[in-house]
Amino acid sequence: MPTGALQGVRVLDLSRVLAGPWCTQTLADLGADVIKIERPPSDKHPGGDDTRGWGPPFLKDPQGHDTAEAAYFLGANRNKRSVTVDIARPEGQALIRRLAAQCDVLVENYKVGDMARYGLDHASLAPGCPRLVYCSITGYGQSGPYRERAGYDYAIQGLGGLMSVTGERDDLAGGGPQKVGVAVADLFTGMYATVAILAALRNRDATGQGQAIDMALLDTQVAMLANLGANYLVTGQAPRRAGNAHQNIVPYQVFEVADGHLILAVGNDGQFARFCAVAGCAELAADPRFTRNAERVRNRLLLVPMLAERLRTRSRADWMAALEAANVPCGPINDLADVFADPHVAARGMTVGVDHPLNPALRLVASPMKLSATPVSVRRPPPLLGEHTDEVLAEFGLGSAEVARLRALGVIGSAAAQAGT
Repeated sequence: MPTGALQGVRVLDLSRVLAGPWCTQTLADLGADVIKIERPPSDKHPGGDDTRGWGPPFLKDPQGHDTAEAAYFLGANRNKRSVTVDIARPEGQALIRRLAAQCDVLVENYKVGDMARYGLDHASLAPGCPRLVYCSITGYGQSGPYRERAGYDYAIQGLGGLMSVTGERDDLAGGGPQKVGVAVADLFTGMYATVAILAALRNRDATGQGQAIDMALLDTQVAMLANLGANYLVTGQAPRRAGNAHQNIVPYQVFEVADGHLILAVGNDGQFARFCAVAGCAELAADPRFTRNAERVRNRLLLVPMLAERLRTRSRADWMAALEAANVPCGPINDLADVFADPHVAARGMTVGVDHPLNPALRLVASPMKLSATPVSVRRPPPLLGEHTDEVLAEFGLGSAEVARLRALGVIGSAAAQAGT
């Protein structure tokens, strides 16, 4: 049987919400053993990753009743084992140090300084864990004037420039800044963190030395401006919102058609010529104002209205059939019901069934990574809070008496919490 590429890699996951869990779920999908450390329940806090309660929607049981597990949590925590530890307690800190000494990777997303206060920062752990790859994820990084600020995706999208280029033009109806519909700063930071961890593991395997990784949502947001960031640095002119249009390619935007909307994504001059032939306006492709993309960008305000008038004359299905036959990129704008009903999405296996203890028929969005020799796999459902505490601690060498002592002190969660009751 093929095994995951990261089989044998053990990850201690002290992250919560999205950026960190997205990183560790990716590592887990690739075969790593991810141990998710969560806060035990108490009179003051329900315990666990905050996103466990970020609903509705909540997972429903087979009878259709809401459980306590939010869909948000389920989407970022499969393939992990949950252990409840109170790291604010000295005994909890000692336990984390003991676990870290037997792990390859530690991921945390506490505020700058919190882990040092607990004696769990990289500088504190490195002498006893020289091979440990230690990844910190924060809003603004471990250095710089904003380092102590709490980091939230929405604020980062604004501060990092993304909302200045997202949304309709200010001079049009509905104009103004918009955030992206999903938390892209969190998600991209999680993915960049994954890449950095894999690079650090390769270096560790070659040199025997771990290292610290400093990931910041703001850094990632600035980096993912990509061509728009380059546009500014080359010209000194800040790009503005362009709605559904592309800053550097024309025509590459949403158009209204007779029965809805269509995305037209003409990526080169040959595609533009073929589009014009299909649309019955071949003369535009021969017009020097529009023949080359650079000229189409410069003459966008002249060209786009002419194309819009033609596109409104036929249905979406008619346009898509004709354009696809001519190899001109185009597509519909689907809602999520359309997405998951799409035969290609189904053929690519982009949903996966998970046997969750509260609903064995749970379906989740699948990993997009397709590896031929070491495919990703779903080995575990998203864990119940503290579900694996006793199991994991036994693997790390803690006897039943020691576990009972820690439980009596409130350092780890109760057996009832582990059972999900």
